[in-house]
Amino acid sequence: MERSKAHLLRAFGQRIRHERRELGLSLQQLADKAHLSRRFLVEIEGGRGNPSLEKIAALALALQKPLRTLCDLPIHPIPSRRVALLGIRGAGKSTVGPLLARQLEVPFQELDQAIEDSAGMTTREIFELEGRGGFLRREAEALEQWLGRHGTGVLALPGSIVSHPEAYDRLLSTCTTIWLQATPDTHWNRVVAQGDTRPMAGNDQAMKHLIDLVEQRREAYERADFVLETSELSPDTCVEQILSFLEEQERFRESGDEVGSPN
Repeated sequence: MERSKAHLLRAFGQRIRHERRELGLSLQQLADKAHLSRRFLVEIEGGRGNPSLEKIAALALALQKPLRTLCDLPIHPIPSRRVALLGIRGAGKSTVGPLLARQLEVPFQELDQAIEDSAGMTTREIFELEGRGGFLRREAEALEQWLGRHGTGVLALPGSIVSHPEAYDRLLSTCTTIWLQATPDTHWNRVVAQGDTRPMAGNDQAMKHLIDLVEQRREAYERADFVLETSELSPDTCVEQILSFLEEQERFRESGDEVGSPN
């Protein structure tokens, strides 16, 4: 029961943060509209506050959402060792993922590879033959297959997963999500270091496109459970920090600690 409560508080906090950002409200603006303290709203969005039904109703009114929308939450706790790595190319998913999986003693999978294996063709060929719609369908199917087979594991996601709302919501509700964030220069240099010069081939606007892509996806990536800035970190240090976060989350789930309202 305590694990379920911690999971629900975390899911509720994510829902409030998402709805607030959809309306373009700051923390202070929403706190004022809902007659809550900013401090308590921060605790709620962080999954540590346990608001009363009265306060949830106040948030629903402030967010212009039916109460049922805020309370429509996944009721099953997310396995602590089922981890999804997010980020655009060059984020470090393919490097950090196997190291993390080894430490957790769970399997590692790249969803892109699973999609290609299932389709019997490359991602490029899928887009050419089936279009974006075909790829999104295969992406959702591959995610469901992986979730069905793995109660634990580390999954590296294609950068575009956040542009597929249904699949991304499914991911957020079933995995502990980690955004491996980096500066545009770091993304660029890592891809080039891997011997891939396609990003800049004949394209003098490639860096601008990369910067724009990061900004376009930033809000969606920030819905992840943990954001790790990797630009100045070694892969081993990234793994250490992710493990520390996972351990902290597990302690919270087991303790069922509740942060009361300061209002």
